[in-house]
Amino acid sequence: MKTNRRTRGPQEPKRSARAAAWVRRRRHAMLSSALRGAAYAAGSGSVGLVIWWIQGHQL
Repeated sequence: MKTNRRTRGPQEPKRSARAAAWVRRRRHAMLSSALRGAAYAAGSGSVGLVIWWIQGHQL
């Protein structure tokens, strides 16, 4: 038995539309987390380079 499109209820949005809506709602939180991660990485890398340089130039 075929179902008529008009008799079905509202359809769910596609997965890509739901994912895009989820990203739009959480964009600020994701960007701030990415910025914090980049700052931690830059700081850790800088400290590592300074320690490496100090160890290489000891008397």
